[in-house]
Amino acid sequence: MASHSIPHFHNDAGHAKIEIGVKEFMCVGAQPPYDHPHVYLDMGDATEIVCPYCSTLYVYNPDLAANETIPAGCVYEVVEDAA
Repeated sequence: MASHSIPHFHNDAGHAKIEIGVKEFMCVGAQPPYDHPHVYLDMGDATEIVCPYCSTLYVYNPDLAANETIPAGCVYEVVEDAA
């Protein structure tokens, strides 16, 4: 799996809110092939932001690492072909 320099998150399960440990990230909506345009979001001084495509509410939680979410399992990792 390839990693991103900026964390990417998805919301396949349709959670009303996802807590994340970063303030700058990419939202992909659902995982491909059902994803929306991968949009860069920056909370700035705020502690929450809504994705303009999928309306997922992301809430900053400083106790989480960049690769952790509440609920768990919302980190998106790109799987590249070995060919």
